[in-house]
Amino acid sequence: MANRPHPFSANIGPKGPCAPTRARFVQGNIMRHVVVMAGTGAIGLMAVFLVDLLNFLYISHLHDPTLTAAIAFATSLSFVQSAVSLGMSIGLGASTGRLIGACRSHRARRQASAFLVVMVGVTLLLGCTTAFFAHPLLALLGAHGGALEHGTSFLHIVSPALPLICLGMALSSLLRAVGDAKRAMRVTLTGAICTAILDPLLIFGLHMGLEGAAISTVLSRCMISLSGFLNLRGYNMLEWPRRRMIPISCQDIGKIALPAIATNMATPIGNLFVTRSMSRFGLEAVSGQAVVDRMVPVAFAFVFALTGSVGPIMAQNLGARQPARVRETFLAALKLTALCVALAWAIFAAGHNIILQAFHVQGAGIALVKLFCCWVVASYMFIGLLFVSNTAFNNLGHPLYSTGFNWGRATLGTIPFVAIGAHYGPQGVMIGQALGVVVFGSLAMVAALSVIGNLEKKYSS
Repeated sequence: MANRPHPFSANIGPKGPCAPTRARFVQGNIMRHVVVMAGTGAIGLMAVFLVDLLNFLYISHLHDPTLTAAIAFATSLSFVQSAVSLGMSIGLGASTGRLIGACRSHRARRQASAFLVVMVGVTLLLGCTTAFFAHPLLALLGAHGGALEHGTSFLHIVSPALPLICLGMALSSLLRAVGDAKRAMRVTLTGAICTAILDPLLIFGLHMGLEGAAISTVLSRCMISLSGFLNLRGYNMLEWPRRRMIPISCQDIGKIALPAIATNMATPIGNLFVTRSMSRFGLEAVSGQAVVDRMVPVAFAFVFALTGSVGPIMAQNLGARQPARVRETFLAALKLTALCVALAWAIFAAGHNIILQAFHVQGAGIALVKLFCCWVVASYMFIGLLFVSNTAFNNLGHPLYSTGFNWGRATLGTIPFVAIGAHYGPQGVMIGQALGVVVFGSLAMVAALSVIGNLEKKYSS
């Protein structure tokens, strides 16, 4: 039993020896691949986001609006950090998936191992810099008084641990690149279970409040990284980094990763403007927005998982020169996005009063939560269009397109819409943000279909 090979560690291609890691997505039913990859990814993501939601719920039960507002402000900055980590992970996964699809797994292993060093270095610098400037950055967002002090303390603890979550993302991305969705799910589930256990213990049991939530987050990130290494062991996808491969990996992966980082930075930076605009209407409005921001990832975990899950499917089929399967993957993702949004809309509309009571939403936050649950939630169909289209751009050789559309949404699709909406109160801010994404989500879908069409013409000629 000890010598039995891992089921995907030494496969033979249909025409002879190919690579130590098999390109699993170049044959078989596309919808099944998408559902399995996104479904298992969604379970892991939902677990993480559900624990984050519970974390916010625990803090709201301390009946201190400055604490819930502090989490809202601090999370706005954390989203920027996560965007950098996610962008590098996208680059790593897309590049690795292409090499595996082209039967070059040895190159994929060396490149991935070297790039992990770069990822750790970049995120360590970013995390420590954010912690150092936490106070002025939060003040710039509109935080003040207790919310400012609590938010600063939270970031001082959490930000330096950014490399740990980045490692977890990268290792999970490698698992998806080789087609093992279940093990990728285990990585995120490990962190979620750890947080679920530690949060109530530290927040209520040891009476540590927001500081307990921060410590729980750091320990959870440690477990995610450890789980990533343990689950990737059987694939022979990592080796001791070679110094000469570091600049090569930066060049190859950076072509995808840098535009992906720029793309992913757009959304949280746009959200910073929204948070700043919402802070004009008081901490209750900020807290109401924070409730929505915590519910959305849980409700749309499947949609978010699609962006990381269909990428390897597209990349492998691009490497295998099968553009028709790339189109099929894209359309399958759009169909599943529509189904997920329709389901979420029905649940939110029916249960908005329960949400208001559970999170002790007060004042201006009540109208915001009701508006989202009954109407604005529908706009996430267009966010799904944007995300899936960006995944197509990143994996089909047009990463700058995703950068352009995301920044267009974060600037032209956010600032003027939100600025005009702010004249009508906090609800106007939320509606303005939703209208902007309708425009850019629709345009991104049209552009993605055009890119796929050009690939089909290229490979058919």
